[in-house]
Amino acid sequence: MKFKLLHLLSITAVFLLSSCAHRLVGTWTVQKYEDISPGGKGTSVQNAGSISFDTDGTGQKEMNYTVLGVEKDDSTPFKWSATENYITIESEDSDISKTWIYLENKGKSQKWKSTDGKNQVQTLELVKQ
Repeated sequence: MKFKLLHLLSITAVFLLSSCAHRLVGTWTVQKYEDISPGGKGTSVQNAGSISFDTDGTGQKEMNYTVLGVEKDDSTPFKWSATENYITIESEDSDISKTWIYLENKGKSQKWKSTDGKNQVQTLELVKQ
């Protein structure tokens, strides 16, 4: 009896921990990307492209936008992992390659926040396609 209960609890824990990661699987529109400096100065981009998350922990970014006359094109694959509170994206030469904190983690919308180590704060808002 104890073994069955322990087994059931283990399965439930795995399901709960992986459910937030499975929530990300699919394609998301990058509704807003913001990069803010201390003192409130920064840039904001609307509809910056899309990000797709696959179940195997890989994905593809298709982000294309212009900031202050500089065109950015980030169309590269990435690896990702997620916990209940964080998501980590690993990719070369990408503004979003880092660990992000979930501000909102819903099935149809996501809001993330991170820093770049240079006193800049980034926020990312995603909407499921």
